[in-house]
Amino acid sequence: MYAIVETGGKQFRVSEGDVIRTDLIEAEVGASVTFDRVVLAANGDDVSIGTPTLSGVTVTGTVLRQAKDKKILVFKYKPKKRVRKLNGHRQPFAEVRIDTISLA
Repeated sequence: MYAIVETGGKQFRVSEGDVIRTDLIEAEVGASVTFDRVVLAANGDDVSIGTPTLSGVTVTGTVLRQAKDKKILVFKYKPKKRVRKLNGHRQPFAEVRIDTISLA
């Protein structure tokens, strides 16, 4: 059994027991989260596709940790003009373990 959920503008293919890394979720570590924007759900050969989402289908998970990713450096410059700009950015994320997929 698997499902495709949408969170943070991205779509993830999840099964029970999977750990996904999503954008920051407003929940404490250890708290339960529910993803209700399920685009597709499949149980064996039985596949349900939403238009755009499925109603009544939810995916629940547990927040394992909330942290920041590695720093990326954004360097912009204009040649021969002495214009240089250096910015750093660390994207916050949440790791979520998928517990259950309820189809009804």
